[in-house]
Amino acid sequence: MDIEAVVLQVVERMRQLDADEMGSLPIPVGVSNRHVHLSREIADIIFGREYTFKKMKALRQSGQYAYAETITLVGPKGVLEQVRILGPERAQTQVEVMRSDCRRLGIKPVIRPSGKLEDTPGITLCGPKGSVYIESGVIVAKRHIHMSPADAELLNCNNGDLVTVGVEGERGGTLNEVTVRISENGKLEMHLDIDEANCMSINNNQHVQII
Repeated sequence: MDIEAVVLQVVERMRQLDADEMGSLPIPVGVSNRHVHLSREIADIIFGREYTFKKMKALRQSGQYAYAETITLVGPKGVLEQVRILGPERAQTQVEVMRSDCRRLGIKPVIRPSGKLEDTPGITLCGPKGSVYIESGVIVAKRHIHMSPADAELLNCNNGDLVTVGVEGERGGTLNEVTVRISENGKLEMHLDIDEANCMSINNNQHVQII
């Protein structure tokens, strides 16, 4: 994206904001439950060759959606059923769970950004047509904020920055080490898992601010 296009995005974003919002830019929260991103190879094994998944709903981030289908995760000590599959397909299967899920499954919780799957635990995935063990790919997703280049200009952020986020409310406080993820089509949204959200009584679509 060229500089002129970014400037036009920033100007348009500023027009959408009230004067007292400038410099703060409230950020909506997306609270994530456990879910799986499947590769085509793994999907063929557990759902059948060339199975077509059914889109249930679009997610806030452009081009991402939840499928109607779910799978079962089997760990050394426990099982998690009805784990939602998210699309589109990935080059490598990624399983995103919470720390509490790791205790139930009997695996080590490893906090990672999406896509950073080296030296992560493995798990067995079970679908209607079969099951398969993956050697790695299970992560507790590192909390992060999606944003567009225009949002990043307003918030004075760079891709990969670690920021602190303030949360208001009866159990409010601060969340440190929140990674900034900038993409051309990114929609402003902070992603937390249910464990994290519950600690501060954060609801889906609640607004927070970078401080």
